[in-house]
Amino acid sequence: MKINIFKWLGLSLITTTLITGCTKTFDEINTDPDALSTVPATNILADVLRTTTTQQGGDIDGYGTFAGYIVKIQYLDDLSGLIPSNNTYGNRWNNCYWGNKQLNTLLENTESSADGNKNIRRVAKIWKNYLWLYAVDSWGDIPYSEALKGEPEKGGVLLSKYDAQKDIYTDVLANMKTIADEMAAGVGTDKIGVGDFLFNGDVTKWQKFCNSIRLRAAMRISGVASALAKQTIEEICGNPTKYPLIEANADNAYFVWQGSSPYFEPWYDNKRTRDDHGISDILINRLLDTEDPRIATIAKPATKDNLYHGFQNGAATQPQLNTVSRIGALYRDNPSGFTPYYSACETFFMKAEAAMLGYNVGISAADAYDKAVKLSMAANGISTDQANTYLAGKGKWNNTKSQIWWEQWVALFKENHEAWCLYRRTGVPTTNYVSLRSIYGSTHNDQPFRLPYPQNQYLYNKEKLDLAIAAQGIVDYCWGKQLWWDTRTGVK
Repeated sequence: MKINIFKWLGLSLITTTLITGCTKTFDEINTDPDALSTVPATNILADVLRTTTTQQGGDIDGYGTFAGYIVKIQYLDDLSGLIPSNNTYGNRWNNCYWGNKQLNTLLENTESSADGNKNIRRVAKIWKNYLWLYAVDSWGDIPYSEALKGEPEKGGVLLSKYDAQKDIYTDVLANMKTIADEMAAGVGTDKIGVGDFLFNGDVTKWQKFCNSIRLRAAMRISGVASALAKQTIEEICGNPTKYPLIEANADNAYFVWQGSSPYFEPWYDNKRTRDDHGISDILINRLLDTEDPRIATIAKPATKDNLYHGFQNGAATQPQLNTVSRIGALYRDNPSGFTPYYSACETFFMKAEAAMLGYNVGISAADAYDKAVKLSMAANGISTDQANTYLAGKGKWNNTKSQIWWEQWVALFKENHEAWCLYRRTGVPTTNYVSLRSIYGSTHNDQPFRLPYPQNQYLYNKEKLDLAIAAQGIVDYCWGKQLWWDTRTGVK
């Protein structure tokens, strides 16, 4: 699926017109009679989806390094980027809150005609909750219940408190269930419009995405809120008609880029002028050890000897560049490539794990595992025969959660934020390690537990931030207590 971002860009000029209306005097404002009084809802959705994907999809060496996939081969990584600023991770923080603010505007603008805008309003609510999950999984405690409620003259709050992760998860899961139930009751009559860059206006795919994110969130907290996780997962899997999931690659939640400036796929755009990134030794070693055919898609052989070689994260010296494998063509060489948000294989990896936990998900762990691997292989262009050979060989089901997690980690390549979450929850890949050039020396033995809060929180909301830092025992901005659902031991 490819959606023309230029169509959105043309429409978005309306926003610019509204903001930059010409003024002759301070007392008189010229109003363009052809300009709309409000921005169309589909334009707002387009902007939120595009900016979110730019922020998340543009990441290569952040989450990609945290997850154990990608390493710097030039300007070797020393973790100095984890000191608070309003760049990089601060921009992602801003995207979560500004995105929610824009979607609130969309909902306010369509409130008076809610019955005629059911579909786009539900999509907006789904994405709002997606952004909250992304934020809480990235930073831990965040402003939530008091966030985006400014205007003190109306009783609003400018300096928002930080809410506990457990409370946010509970509320978001409840919100998503409400949306899922509304969608199960029937779709609306309205078209989502050209701003739907994710599913091209397909309401059924949005319904599947909603339930799939519910499944993901429930599995994330299965080790700390087992009752809620089990109830949510069994409810979804027990009624596939009411709560359909993404279970086929044709339904994958992929943002496909326009492919021309300025809308190149971000990894491709980076490659046009940079050669800073290679595949990590952690990923290459796993793929080689298991004779995984996906290696030919995920990575390129090193040009020196046409063999696959990974590189160490933060090694002492820069490598000879022709000795390191680069990112595979599917993931980086296409100007109109994709940024993944959710893949069908994830559904079956989670069903396999849930079955191992004793949940009733309508499929055995072994069958769900095989289905997940085959879907991942197909998405990577691997033939059915090769997939079957792998599943009969070193990829054969061994009845362990560890095997599920390892395979899921490989399958999540490029979905780097989710892979980082998987690692923090499960400890897989077990071979992951902190940068060898860490500015913190040997103080920490693990990848960051969280992102650093942005500098603007230190400047403008320091009292509430200090309380949140103390409650989470944060040290060196990114470590301290692990996130609520991260139950690993021995990491610091």
